Amino acid sequence: MSTTTAAPDATRPGDPPGDRRTRRKRAPRTPLTKSQRREALTGYLFISPWIVGFLVFTLGAMVYSLVISFSRYQLATDTARPVGLANYEALFEDPKIGIALANTLYYAVLAVPLEIVLALGLALLLNSARRGAGIFRTIFYLPKMTPAVATASVFLLLLNGSQGAINRGLAAIGIQGPQWLLDPAWVKPSIVLMTLWGVAGTMVIFLAALQNVPKDLYEAASLDGAGAGRRFWNVTVPMISPAIFFNVLVLTIAAFQIFDQAFLLFHRQTGAGTSDASLFYAIYLFDQAFRQFNFGFAAAMAWLLFVIILVISLIQMRVGNRFVYYESEDAR
Repeated sequence: MSTTTAAPDATRPGDPPGDRRTRRKRAPRTPLTKSQRREALTGYLFISPWIVGFLVFTLGAMVYSLVISFSRYQLATDTARPVGLANYEALFEDPKIGIALANTLYYAVLAVPLEIVLALGLALLLNSARRGAGIFRTIFYLPKMTPAVATASVFLLLLNGSQGAINRGLAAIGIQGPQWLLDPAWVKPSIVLMTLWGVAGTMVIFLAALQNVPKDLYEAASLDGAGAGRRFWNVTVPMISPAIFFNVLVLTIAAFQIFDQAFLLFHRQTGAGTSDASLFYAIYLFDQAFRQFNFGFAAAMAWLLFVIILVISLIQMRVGNRFVYYESEDAR
């Protein structure tokens, strides 16, 4: 009498109809050879400086800041007294927290789309250049390499209300320029202008994405009678949508941490600034930590910012993934 054995991928009797699952035996794990173990150990040794740096200066600092966010810590006395949730309660009682968050959100909504549009436009120009493309790429990228202090010094001269080059250029065409650095309504736009000066990093990412778009897609669209605008929206944008999504996500995170531009233009001196128009969240956090030495409250501010950025990033990922086209998905 012959007997049969069940195949390794046979379904289980208890599986409901329409939801059959296969059971496969896992292949036995092959132990590493001596050379493989030596190679793995060598790899870990090479990255050990980064691991130590991450554990001490990033993860360790985050844990320590979380601890002192529940304490009243003054640098002068070097003592930390537990205060429970008092620092987090103070966040909702401090009116400047709301002002700083509103200014930061306003800046992010204004700066991120402008940087995306400008960077994509420059990338399209460079991608279409046939001669001297390498020279133009270098020229466009030079501002990104300029130190922030030097850039701020240049923009202090450019944005000067009476003698600045920008207002002189506007006056030449009959437009009276605003007081960029004094009028609260123009403070944040002036910071956005300074931010757009370093758009080259985003531009390079877009340029790399554009160069990876298959040429045959454009040829097929042209044969179907699609014009330049139709090819851009129906071919270019879908194919570079992962790069657009990545840049929007990264630029949004950076916008909520805006510090250098506002600090160098308005807050280098204690008490400086144009009313509350240039009071961004990171600026106020810096003031609480390194001018008021209220490290417990500053740590609570940092964790609130972390949660806000995390929530916004998750929302962007949830929404953005619906509009992002990944070429590898069609291959499956």
